[in-house]
Amino acid sequence: MKYLVMVQGTQTDYEAMRGKATEGNPAWSDKDVQAMFAFMGAVNDDLAETGEFVDANGLDEPARTRFVHTGEDGRPVITDGPYGETKELLAGYWVLDCESLERVTEIAARIAQCPTPAGAPVRPVAIRPINDGGGDV
Repeated sequence: MKYLVMVQGTQTDYEAMRGKATEGNPAWSDKDVQAMFAFMGAVNDDLAETGEFVDANGLDEPARTRFVHTGEDGRPVITDGPYGETKELLAGYWVLDCESLERVTEIAARIAQCPTPAGAPVRPVAIRPINDGGGDV
């Protein structure tokens, strides 16, 4: 079964990774950023070796987000982010093909161990089964 494994982030997380500390989010050093990318690269390599890797990407910062919804008149309304009501947005994801929820949970637990600087916020790793059209919606 395929699963979407997601990590969330905030605009301040991206700013911290660029070296700008904010309240509750310390500045990352170049070494911290390199350690994160090395860790994620090793996870991806291992998943490719097991055949579970389908796709993975990190996403750009929330400040570059665009939201599109339908206005009251039925026409599209397009706004830029980030917004106070949506502080955390998808920061990156993996599409994995795993034999069980237990296996993908093991992988998510490993992803949750990604190195960060001391004092950095802890962000959960979310798992969502991908509905292939064969089951209930």
